[in-house]
Amino acid sequence: MPEIRQRKGKGPAKDENYRTTVVEELVTSESDTAATQPKPKRKPKELVDDEESYSPWVDVLRVLSFLAVASCGLSYLVSGGESFTWNLKAPPKYFQLDWWKTQLRGPIYLTPAELATYDGTDESKPIYLAINGTIFDVSPNRRTYGPGGSYQFFAGADAARAFVTGCFAEDRTADLRGVEDMFLPLDDAGVDARFAAAELAALKEKELDEARERADEALRHWIRFFENSPKYAKVGYLKREKNWLDKEPRRQLCESAAKGRKPRKIPGSEE
Repeated sequence: MPEIRQRKGKGPAKDENYRTTVVEELVTSESDTAATQPKPKRKPKELVDDEESYSPWVDVLRVLSFLAVASCGLSYLVSGGESFTWNLKAPPKYFQLDWWKTQLRGPIYLTPAELATYDGTDESKPIYLAINGTIFDVSPNRRTYGPGGSYQFFAGADAARAFVTGCFAEDRTADLRGVEDMFLPLDDAGVDARFAAAELAALKEKELDEARERADEALRHWIRFFENSPKYAKVGYLKREKNWLDKEPRRQLCESAAKGRKPRKIPGSEE
């Protein structure tokens, strides 16, 4: 079947001055129309009325509310959950004026005689104690370390030995010689006979090393306690004569520490 072609009609003659006008119809809505319309200018009287109706007390109240909430949260964190209102029984040492004075002043150095004057009997002075040559201010707990307190024996002295043995009155000294004996077992003839001489000597050497380690750890425990305490500040160091221990008589174990020793057991046997 032959193909049918549509014949194109002849259009108007092209003229350089001829232009075709194209009209585009835009669909607009009332909302678009309103948005494009300029907003009416506000009268000066209306602006003055708005300024007069504004109150800064609302902003002030917001700021105060934020500060109150922040203060409660910070108090809770600093006190370890003790209080929301900074009502701390034992404020951290960095909240105390004396602690800041100590930081600015630097460490002090006292002789044992000078340290003894800080035992709490003079209420105008702070209460100091020393442990292994380091001096701490325990004034925040004056009831405990002051006169009549349960730990009054530590005030005004370096009673490192007492911290290990627990004999507060008897061992009010820094002389730690022989303190490891409290951790040594008592000799037992029946048990010792089970060992050869060399074996027993090696066993006693091992026991001595362990006893010294235990005594050292007991002392380090209390040193860490004061160093990490939020209440007690480190204020300085104790001054002593060179080789002062050579002039001191060697101490025996206090009664309570000696009673804590137990007879030697055969290694591996049940208690």
